[in-house]
Amino acid sequence: MEDRKRALEVMDCVTPEKRSRGEIQREHELRENNIRAAELRSITDDQLQQLGIRSPESRQSVLLCLQKCWQFSDEPMKVFNDPIHGHIDLHPLMVRIIDTPQFQRLRHIKQLGGTYLVFPGASHNRFEHSIGVGYLAGRLVRALNERQPGLLIESRDVLCVQIAGLCHDLGHGPFSHMFDGMFIPKVRPGLKWKHEQASVQMFDHLVKENDLEPVMQRYGLVLPDDLIFIKEQIAGPLDDIASDREWPYKGRSEEKSFLYEIVANKRNGIDVDKWDYFARDCYHLGIQNNFDYRRFLQFARVCEVKGKKHICTRDKEVGNLYDMFHTRNCLHRRAYQHRVGSIIEVMITEALVKADPYIQIQGSLGKIYKISEAIDDMEAYTKLTDHIFEQVLYSSDSRLSEAQSILHNILCRRLYKCVGQTTPENHLDVTQELLQKYSRDVAFTRPSGSEAEMELTPEDFIVNVIYMDYGMKDKNPINSVQFYCKNDPNKAIKIRKNQVSKLLPEKFAEQLIRVYCKKTDERSLEAAKKCFVQWCMDNNFSKPQDSDIIAPELTPLKVDWRTSDDDSAEDGGGTGSRSQGPENGGQRVKADLFNAQKAKHK
Repeated sequence: MEDRKRALEVMDCVTPEKRSRGEIQREHELRENNIRAAELRSITDDQLQQLGIRSPESRQSVLLCLQKCWQFSDEPMKVFNDPIHGHIDLHPLMVRIIDTPQFQRLRHIKQLGGTYLVFPGASHNRFEHSIGVGYLAGRLVRALNERQPGLLIESRDVLCVQIAGLCHDLGHGPFSHMFDGMFIPKVRPGLKWKHEQASVQMFDHLVKENDLEPVMQRYGLVLPDDLIFIKEQIAGPLDDIASDREWPYKGRSEEKSFLYEIVANKRNGIDVDKWDYFARDCYHLGIQNNFDYRRFLQFARVCEVKGKKHICTRDKEVGNLYDMFHTRNCLHRRAYQHRVGSIIEVMITEALVKADPYIQIQGSLGKIYKISEAIDDMEAYTKLTDHIFEQVLYSSDSRLSEAQSILHNILCRRLYKCVGQTTPENHLDVTQELLQKYSRDVAFTRPSGSEAEMELTPEDFIVNVIYMDYGMKDKNPINSVQFYCKNDPNKAIKIRKNQVSKLLPEKFAEQLIRVYCKKTDERSLEAAKKCFVQWCMDNNFSKPQDSDIIAPELTPLKVDWRTSDDDSAEDGGGTGSRSQGPENGGQRVKADLFNAQKAKHK
C-alpha cells in the first residue's frame, strides 16, 4: 500500500503545466499498470518509451523527477573519514559490500607491495584505495549528470559505477602487482592471468557467498544486466568475441559509452583509479602530487565523437593532463620502480616460489591448493594475503628453510645489490627465457684486458627489465583525449603536442635494464660491476651512470661513451683538450694575428 501511494506521488512530480493531454494519458497508463515505487526506482528510458511516452523531452523529465525522488536512500549513508578525501558518505549497498570477508581481505594487502619496505610511510592498503575510487567514481558521474541532465544518467547507473570503483581491485594478490607481475609468470609460465580477471571472479564470489542479489534488487539494480555492467567496467568486454562487434559491451548501450571511461579508462588512461592512487600514494610516500583531480571534475563534460559519447575536458586543461602523466612517470621512477624496492620484491618472489609446493590453502569443498593454484578457486584466494610472508617465515616445516632464509635476509636488510642500470637501444620483448639468457651473458662476460679474479655464475645474477611509460606504451595518451572550447562546449576537438609546448617529451616510453648480484662481498661486487659494464658495451646499451667510477679503464674504449663532448658542453666552448683540434687551432691563429696587429698599432 505504501509503495502504491509513493508511486502515485512520484507521477505527480511532473506538474500539470508541463504535461500535454497525451502525457496525462500516459500517467493513467502507468497507474493502471500498477507500477510500484520499487519498480519506478529502476525504470529506464526504453521502458518509458515502450509504455508510450514517445517524446524524449517528456521521458527525460520523468526520469529526472524519479531520480530526485530517490536521491536519498531510506537508510542513512555511512560516513568514512578518509585522510585524502575527508569525510565521505557511501551508499548502504556499498557498505554491505565492504562488510564482507572478500572485501575486508584488502585490508591485508599493501597498496605498494615491497615499496613499503623502502618508504616507511607507505603502509596503506588496497582497502582504503578501493573505497576512495568508489567515492571518486560517484563524484565524477554525478558531476556529469548535474552538468548535462540530457545524458539521462539513472540512479542505478551511478550506483553501478560506484560499485565498480569499489570492487576494481578485489583480485589483487599478496604484495599487489608483485603477485601477478612476477610470481605467477615464474610458477605458471604461459598463463595469461591478471588481477582484473580475478577481480571479476572475486566479485561474483562475493555476491554469491553473501547473498547480495536480493539486496541489489531492493536498491534498484536490474539483474543480471547491472552485474554485467559492473564487471565490464573492471575488466572490459567479458567474452573473447566481443572485440569483433561494433559495440563490444552488454551492460549498457552505446548511448552511455562514456560510463565505461570512469573507473578504468581503456581509451586514454584518465580515470578515477589514477586520481586516487596519485593523491594517496604521494601522501604516504612524502612526494608532491602535481595533479588536482578537482579541476578535471569542474571541467568534465560528455561530447559525441564519431557516434560515441566520450568524456572531454576544457582545452586549457591540456597542460595539466601532461602534468598528470608526468606525475605517473615520476612515481614509477622514484617509488614504484625504486631499485631497492624492486629487489625486495624479487627476493619475496624467490621465497614464495621455493615455498609454493609446501603451502596448503583450503578452498571450496575442502580441496587443497598451492599458492600458485589459489587463483583457480576464489574461496582459497580469499585466504591469500600479505600474511603469507609471516606464514612462511615462522613455519616449523623444515622444507621451507630455503624460503625462510631469503625472508630473514630481507628483515635483516641483507639484500641483493644492484650492480648497474642501462637502457637498450631498441625495444625488447621480455620473456623469462630472455632474462635467463641475460643472466648467463653477464656472468660469462669478461672485461677486456683483465683476468677474471672471481668466478661468477648465472645464478649469481638477476636481470630485470622495467617498462616506463605514460600509460599507453609508446603512444602519447593525450592524442586519445578529446577537448572542447568555451565557445562551443558540445564540439569535441583534439590538441596535438606541438600546439601545447616545445618542452614536452619526444618519446613516451623507455625500458630500463637493471642487473643485481646475489653475492654482496666487496670483491664479488667489484667483479660483477665490471662484467656488467663490459656487457653493456658488447650489447650497445647506454652508458651506466657510475661506469666511469666502477670501471674507468673500460669506458674510454667505447667511442660514444667518451665524455669529451659532455665536458665541452659544460665548459661552454672554453679552453681545455678541445684547443688541440683544427677548428680551435684556426681560432688561435686568428687571435694571434689580431694581437700582433694591436701591438703594432700601439
